[in-house]
Amino acid sequence: MTIDSIFIQRFADTGPGTAVAVKDLIDIAGTVTTAGCLGVQRRGLVAEFDAACMAGIRAAERVGDAWIVGKTNLHELAFGAEGVNGVYGTPANPFDSARIPGGSSSGSAVALARGLADVALGSDTGGSIRIPAACCGIVGLKTTWGRVPQKGVWPLAPFLDTIGPMGRTVANVVRGMDLLEPGFATALGHSSIPRQIARVRPTNIPADHAVDAAIDAALLDSGMTVVDVVLRGWNAAHEAGLLVLLGEAWRSDAWLLGGEDDGVSQSGRARLHSGDAITDDQLAAARQVREAMKADLASFFKQFDAIALPTMPLLPPTLEEAASSPLTGFTRFANMTGLPALSLPVPVPHRLRQRETANLPASIQLIGDYGSEARLLQLGALIEHSVAGH
Repeated sequence: MTIDSIFIQRFADTGPGTAVAVKDLIDIAGTVTTAGCLGVQRRGLVAEFDAACMAGIRAAERVGDAWIVGKTNLHELAFGAEGVNGVYGTPANPFDSARIPGGSSSGSAVALARGLADVALGSDTGGSIRIPAACCGIVGLKTTWGRVPQKGVWPLAPFLDTIGPMGRTVANVVRGMDLLEPGFATALGHSSIPRQIARVRPTNIPADHAVDAAIDAALLDSGMTVVDVVLRGWNAAHEAGLLVLLGEAWRSDAWLLGGEDDGVSQSGRARLHSGDAITDDQLAAARQVREAMKADLASFFKQFDAIALPTMPLLPPTLEEAASSPLTGFTRFANMTGLPALSLPVPVPHRLRQRETANLPASIQLIGDYGSEARLLQLGALIEHSVAGH
């Protein structure tokens, strides 16, 4: 691992207050936003203004409460869950360099796991905060769609795109939310503690037994009331989410494609072209899935405080295995519905640990009602405390 595989641009080694790393698809005034793509970097477009989501960080910086470490690496154009990057390097998984760091916010997750930042900003369109959190043993929060402004952030699929904080602990993520939304930490203290959890076991993709067992054990240790449920609309949202992602990614980034020397990798080109045949009518119909599910979700969250399931249906795969692994199988639902989701590490029970993966944690994902980030973080803190020392 080299530092360049984590940071595309490094600003400073030390500073006062909270050290913040920023994914390099978020504009910082005076710098080129690369989106992890050589074709974007070559255009040399220097951001005139900070992205809107940077306002709280800049305010904290002015009073010495935060400083920006640098801009972190990512999967090219934020379009990939593996977290690999053939141009800027692939940040090394902190547990096992043969395994993926997770994407697309790979640099942000690895910077945190290596102790190079306290808080990092990532983006999440299909799992791009939660998957690297799961792979690197950290905490990541996908915020409610629209809660954090997207102005000044390189788009992938605007109907799904979100910005959120990442940290080594739940407390770090609370600090990250407070930087994104000043006053959040104060409001957190007035939220009721969640008690009723819906345990979902998706049928479209089976989870590894060890991963499922880790989630169940963490919930049991937390003392929450847990009820197994079948979540209506899961498969429809999963399938519609993929169609929206592919169709909107093509509309966002196809303009970059202009020949063999356009600076877009072969894999990036192939991913973009996977959406070129999706029509506007197909996209519009897929987007309607969110509206169709809102009434059911409102009723669901009157009974339950959160949904619990694994972040990924498997432990972090090797770089060779990743292409055939269902990395976003459990994360895409929250993007398609617009719901917030928190991921944090939980231990695999000793009896189920395999020699080659013995040091890898599993990751629990908690999905809440719209705007329920505070309650998710309270629940995450409870689980984090209950599994400490395992």
